Amino acid sequence: MSLSLTLACVWALIANVLAMTPSRDQHWRNAYILIALGIPLLGYVTVQHGPWVALLVLAGGCSILRWPLIYLGRWVRRSVTQTGGPAE
Repeated sequence: MSLSLTLACVWALIANVLAMTPSRDQHWRNAYILIALGIPLLGYVTVQHGPWVALLVLAGGCSILRWPLIYLGRWVRRSVTQTGGPAE
């Protein structure tokens, strides 16, 4: 197994161990750290193995970090559908 896939597996293992530990902020600090480490790791996987393997790794990361993605989707939907602007 290549270095990038080994690091992706270690990232997933660390994410699962962090999910089992108690946290006062509902694991948001851990999620931010995992996202910051996962984005360059995903780029490394893409460079070494191509986009199809990177999509599989991305799907695995999305399944682990599903709540940040759900909140991001809600925020984007709310930003797009707002009718804000000056009142006339």
